[in-house]
Formats: sequence, C-alpha cells, structure tokens
Amino acid sequence: MGDADDIPSLYTRHADAFDRLRGKTLFERLWLDRFVEGLPKGGAILDLGCGSGEPLAAALIADGFKLTGIDVSPRLIELCRERFPDHDWQVADMRALPPLGRYAGILAWHSFFHLDFEAQRRMFPDFSALAAPGASLMFTSGPSHGVAMGTFEGEPLHHASLAPEEYRALLAENGFSVIRHQVEDPDCGGATIWLARKVG
Repeated sequence: MGDADDIPSLYTRHADAFDRLRGKTLFERLWLDRFVEGLPKGGAILDLGCGSGEPLAAALIADGFKLTGIDVSPRLIELCRERFPDHDWQVADMRALPPLGRYAGILAWHSFFHLDFEAQRRMFPDFSALAAPGASLMFTSGPSHGVAMGTFEGEPLHHASLAPEEYRALLAENGFSVIRHQVEDPDCGGATIWLARKVG
C-alpha cells in the first residue's frame, strides 16, 4: 500500500481533513506573482490538483483570472464549487483528463509529484497540448530522482520525482523554456519549484 494509485482514494476519504489542515496563509505569493507575470488580464488558468481551492486558486481568482480546477476528490471539488461558483470545477484524474481547452497558465502545485515516474513523463505532452503560446507552467517536484513516502491522517502518502535533468529535457522536448527552478525554497515551505513558459 501507499503507491501512486492510492492517492485518489486517500484524498477522497480525507477531503475535509485536508481542507482543514491546508494552510490558508499565502506564503506562495511570490511564486504566484512570477507565474502570472505577463499573462493576459482575465486569462484562463488550469489548476491540476486544485484541492479545495484555497489559498492558491482563491488568490488567482482575486487577481481576476478565470479558473478551471481539476481534482480526484468529489468532496474537494464540491467545496470549490461552493466557494467559487462562477468558475469551472471538475472531478477528474490528471492522468486521464477530460476534453479541455488551452490555457494561459497551468498550475500543478503539490499535486503532480504524487504521480509515479511514468505517469509524470506522460503528463508533459498533455501540458504542451493544454498550453496556449506563451503560457506559464508551474509545478512542484522533489529535489532529485526518487520516491519519498509521507503520511496523511495516518496513511502512507506517495511522492515521486524525476531527476532535474530529466525534467529539463521533458520540458524542452514539449516546447517549454525553463524560467526559474528553485530547489527546496526556504521561503516557500521548502518546495522545489519549476516555472516554465510555452515557446511559440
């Protein structure tokens, strides 16, 4: 137990606990500002693994962006719909996305890294297909190749990361240029962050 395939049921069972425990203080603000820099006013943003919509989607909505949020947990999507009814919230697994449009920004914050190695590799063509020219893509990963097991509500919680060199290669192969890469940012909860832009 505790592999990537357990993530959907874990977040479904513990959705309310996740919402309660998820910090609402926006220490990610600097990275969000970098993410939206240069994006069209009111542009469409895809939030993959949006959780309950707070604080990241809430901040982007407050900044005037139009959100489409995807999460595997029906309860978390229900909370998003209650809080932000004018935006588009869908229950789906990012490994098997429904038909979607193209976006000015794609965010996969503390969600993409729950996928196993092969599923992560397969996501990069999807990122490319979903990204409008000049779109921003921001996701978090681990600092190096490997699997790291955490816990949530007493259950094992799977995280995986490719090597930085592989992420760079996958981004380049799929039409993205790396803008910033920060390993274990001490000012952002120790997150390892990738920010890239779709070229052409």
